[in-house]
Amino acid sequence: MADRKSSSSGGASSRLTVRRKERAENEAKKEEKPPKEGEKAEVNGTIVPVENGEAATGDGATANGENAEKPEPMELPPFEIITGDRMDPFFYKFQFKNVEYSSGRNKTFLCYMVDQGPGSGGLLRGFIEDEHASGHAEEAFFQQVLPNYDLALKYTITWYMSSSPCATCAAKLAEILKARKSLHLSIYSARLFEWEEPEIQAGLKALAAAGCKLRVMKPMDFTYTWNTFVENDEQTFTLWEDCQENYEYYQDKLADILQ
Repeated sequence: MADRKSSSSGGASSRLTVRRKERAENEAKKEEKPPKEGEKAEVNGTIVPVENGEAATGDGATANGENAEKPEPMELPPFEIITGDRMDPFFYKFQFKNVEYSSGRNKTFLCYMVDQGPGSGGLLRGFIEDEHASGHAEEAFFQQVLPNYDLALKYTITWYMSSSPCATCAAKLAEILKARKSLHLSIYSARLFEWEEPEIQAGLKALAAAGCKLRVMKPMDFTYTWNTFVENDEQTFTLWEDCQENYEYYQDKLADILQ
């Protein structure tokens, strides 16, 4: 479905996009309803009477669907975490749009920047997408991008997320921050995930108490992530009309939760 680790070129991400955009789904074949008792059925061009709801066929089988083909099972895509340097612009514009009702946006995109301090080999940059996966992007980050923790390094990590963490991920992140004292995490989210739910609010509070900086993405953050994490072909990003209004809406909700 995608490369586990992409190179700095855009080739891997392009191949990823082609492989994801078209997923064929097998259509179940509709079974024909058998004729009711007393009706007539046509078998091999001959009208035959129906007895006890069944019509005799030429080979002795009944026309009530006994030998009818069963619907083929639909195959789901493999469960996988997708990583790369730059994402497809279509996915970015849809998944990161900070609308209040996020219908169809049932996955998480996480763009990350990691500064490990002087002498660490430079910045780490890329994105993670959880697609049909049992694990979430937040957890995958610490499994694939930063699996090892060095006490001698000071980590400054910035995430730009399509939606804020769920309750389970928030709890796991809070535990990581408590255990890794030299790791500082900032999370900027385009939308708040199910912010009305008490367990979500409790998770965000625990995350903030553990030292995580939480904020909703501002309009300028969308322009920055477009330029930094998207295969934009040097196209200028145009904000949607209610971007500022939606930012203020979500930021007010977050402030109410964290107060």
